[in-house]
Amino acid sequence: MRNLSESTLTDAVLATLLTSHDARFKQIAESLVRHLHDFVRDVELTEDEWFKAIQFLTATGQKCDDKRQEFILLSDTLGVSMLVDAINHRFPEGATETTVFGPFYQSGAPELVNGANIATGVVGEPTLFTGRVLDHRGEPVAGATIDVWAVDGEGWYDVQLAHLDEMQVRGRFRSDAAGRFWFWTVKPVSYPIPTDGPVGPMLHAMGRHPYRPAHIHFMLSAAGFRSVTTHVFVAGDKYLDSDAVFGVKNSLITEFVTKPAGTAKDGTVMATPYVEAHYDFRLAQDHS
Repeated sequence: MRNLSESTLTDAVLATLLTSHDARFKQIAESLVRHLHDFVRDVELTEDEWFKAIQFLTATGQKCDDKRQEFILLSDTLGVSMLVDAINHRFPEGATETTVFGPFYQSGAPELVNGANIATGVVGEPTLFTGRVLDHRGEPVAGATIDVWAVDGEGWYDVQLAHLDEMQVRGRFRSDAAGRFWFWTVKPVSYPIPTDGPVGPMLHAMGRHPYRPAHIHFMLSAAGFRSVTTHVFVAGDKYLDSDAVFGVKNSLITEFVTKPAGTAKDGTVMATPYVEAHYDFRLAQDHS
């Protein structure tokens, strides 16, 4: 491997993979090398641009910690997360569609009874969310686990608030014998993804805004069914057609309807106006 040139370098690198004992790793690495070398040739990358790319990736890693994943954010904003999601979740027609996992999930959310409030003391419009978990035939799925997380009424996830020592606007519920679940929260609002890391200047250079349309995250699982990670979006949000992470699907949009003071669907008496929303999730059977 001496005297390598533009025309011979790629083949020389690929030749080093011939002794790999992992067929899948070899397949991925070969494709990565080919595409990366072709990209460099295509744009005729300068040394200054190459070094700036190294600095960008270094800064992206340095911005990550136990509460912040800048690489996931980078993947999201480049559409890679949604592409990986689409390839890995080819569900049958009628099953609830998936969307990006996002960088703000936290394990260990409290298990709560249906009707609990996951946003006690949180600023925002009180909202009753009701839903059902069904199979592909529309039959109820009892005992399904439903993980929920969302922003507060000002557009912040709990992990973004340094003064918080506990989780908020997160919870885990189980569907009842009729497949139903319900909980109180605050109406989600649209919000900007973090722009204080390398992803922010990248979006600015692209001429893009950083906003996500209002949504609630859901992750559902049940024995005998394929798990699904998705969002439910607020109908009418102005960012539905320009989501910074390309995650919106029409089937995941639902109405969040303002109701006057009175008795809510779950029997709660509300002295002030509140919001109601409903969504039925359909799980695909797991044939593995």
